[in-house]
Parts: sequence; structure tokens; C-alpha cells
Amino acid sequence: MGAYTRRVNILILACSLNPDSRSALLADAAAAALRDRLAEVEVVDLREVELPLCDGGSAYAAPAVGELAAKISAADAVLLAVPIYNYDVNAAAKNLIELTGRAWTNQVVGFLCAAGGKSSYMSVMPVANSLMLDFRCLILPRFVYATGDDFDGDALREPIQQRVDQLAEDTHRLALALQTSDAPA
Repeated sequence: MGAYTRRVNILILACSLNPDSRSALLADAAAAALRDRLAEVEVVDLREVELPLCDGGSAYAAPAVGELAAKISAADAVLLAVPIYNYDVNAAAKNLIELTGRAWTNQVVGFLCAAGGKSSYMSVMPVANSLMLDFRCLILPRFVYATGDDFDGDALREPIQQRVDQLAEDTHRLALALQTSDAPA
């Protein structure tokens, strides 16, 4: 069988709430790169989802929470496209994880980050560590970290596009390998 003959299901969660989101541009670029690899891709843009704030109680019953949890659980891999604010992923991404909790269990997770400066490139580590320790996620060690200089309007400059393509390749390859290892003999 050829390298891209089996389908994998990749979910990309665009977590910025900014109307001019650069992390959403990264999500779209990753989706295109994954579709080139014949992956089935769904991009969920949190700007279009009525997601409540996690209150530790009634918020879990919101319809959007159950829908997102089901999508996360069903995916072969999840990419989080996040803006970096104050040396951390944005609150909307953390809220999403808090609300969907156990849906992340044993998930393959990668990151696409849009930041204002180069100094916070390790800012995904607290969320990555939480996903690893709380939900036993497998975190892709390659992630995309882009600053304003990496964009030309709504287009990605070539070095960042190459990193997005490499993340797409790694995500697809790992999701496919794990999917194949779970197949019945």
C-alpha cells in the first residue's frame, strides 16, 4: 500500500477568538497540507462555537462541549492552533481543554502557535505537560511557532510554510502508524 492510501482523521482546533487571527491562518495552512496527504481534516474555529466558560458544573452540559468532546475523542490526531498571550496559550484553548477533559485521553496532539515575539517559544509546554500527564497524550515534539514576521498579509512566508508542512507530515505519519497498530490482525 502507498504512503497515503489509508485515511486518517485529523481535527484542527483554531483557538483564537481574534477576528484577524494568525493562528487560524496556521490552522488553514495545516489543513491544506494534511489534505494533500489524503487525510480527512476538520477545522473547528472557536470563533464560531458557543463555548461556555468552564465553571466546574453546568458548563459541561452545553451542547457544544459534548460535540467537541466527541470530535476530539474520534480523531486520530488533534492539532491545536493557538495564539500566545503573556507567555502562555490563550485562555480559550485552556477553557476548551478543561471542558472536554477526558476526550483527550491517549490523543496525539500537535501545536501551531502564533505569537507576538520570539521569546515565548516554550510557552506551549505547560499545556503540553498537562495533556501528557493528565490524559496520557502523545505530544508531537515538532511544533510551529510563528511571529508577525512570518506572515505576509494573510500568507505564510516560506520558512513557516515548510514547518507547517513538516508538522503535517509528522502528524499524518504518526496518526497512520498508530491507526495501523490498532487494526485487528
